[in-house]
Amino acid sequence: MDPGAAGQRPPLFRDRAEAGRRLAEAISARAPEVNVVYGLARGGVPVAAEVARVHGVELDAVAVRKIGHPLQPELALGAVAANGPPVVRLAGREDRVLEASIRDLVELRRTEAAELDARLHARADPIDPRGRVCVLVDDGLATGSTMVAACRWARAAGADGVVVGVPVSSVDGARELREEADAVVCVVEALHFRAVSVWYERFDQVPEAEVERLLAASRGG
Repeated sequence: MDPGAAGQRPPLFRDRAEAGRRLAEAISARAPEVNVVYGLARGGVPVAAEVARVHGVELDAVAVRKIGHPLQPELALGAVAANGPPVVRLAGREDRVLEASIRDLVELRRTEAAELDARLHARADPIDPRGRVCVLVDDGLATGSTMVAACRWARAAGADGVVVGVPVSSVDGARELREEADAVVCVVEALHFRAVSVWYERFDQVPEAEVERLLAASRGG
């Protein structure tokens, strides 16, 4: 039975830390070579911190921002990382007239991602993924656009290998990421996904200060 079916399951994870520990076990079995772990800021970083701790590797964060439709901001068109190529999916011919607005929105979200990246790395330089096998971690995967943007950032930066790790994913999201990454590791893939939050007992917003604390702790700060 699909564990995501409505009314058929309790929350799968107590919080992001527990999700990270269970994900680390799954990664050990399927992707034993790990050089560095990047959490998608902000919600993916507490999950990634546990993966990095269990595997004894460095932890860093990658800043990615969703790109909403200019007329319907809640409708995600894609995402962009601070220093990576954007991912944009136009819904149809009607969106062609909005291409200029979308280009402006892409640059706005790229600027926001760059500003977040700068704040998170104010005390220590970002870890260079060049020549490394990188694990990109988020707290869940719905449409997958933010993770696609993170994968393309890692590829453009010269990563030697890209592994996507998430505690829970929609079936469609995982399928799309397998076209982008060398491996996709999920604790659970759900046909009836609904939303990332329903898989957690506790799913609070992750403050920026908590991301900074986790990054500093991983470097002995």
